[in-house]
Amino acid sequence: MTESAREGIDITRVLDAPREPVFEAWTTPEHFAAWYGGDAEVPLERVSMDVRPGGASSLVIVVPGTEMPFHGVYREVLAPERLVFTLKDATAPADVEGETVTVTFTDRGDKTTEMVFKQRGGNLTAEQYAAAEDGWEAFFDALVARLASL
Repeated sequence: MTESAREGIDITRVLDAPREPVFEAWTTPEHFAAWYGGDAEVPLERVSMDVRPGGASSLVIVVPGTEMPFHGVYREVLAPERLVFTLKDATAPADVEGETVTVTFTDRGDKTTEMVFKQRGGNLTAEQYAAAEDGWEAFFDALVARLASL
């Protein structure tokens, strides 16, 4: 059996919110903790975001019976248009930078925002990318709900 050559994740969503609140949802700990992790808990006191090039981020997703820590470094911050950051979980080898996430936010002119999400790095198997994509889709459903509540 041959594994597919999948090398990343691509997701595009049109969100019913202007670009600035969408960008803030990605860059403000209170907002990010409310949607990242989907139905899982992300305790705000365990979220750290230094949103500037070279700044670090970290958080913990808490699910029954386990905690999943994530961390990374912001590579590019162009408010409110683009974010580029690394993302790594505790299972990644120490010598691996992690996956690179690029998110662009395009104002569609009608109080909606096109969000284009790309995750690259080649550090995951095809099955892990598929699972990660399912996770991001659930997170983005929670982002939609968060934006609707603002």
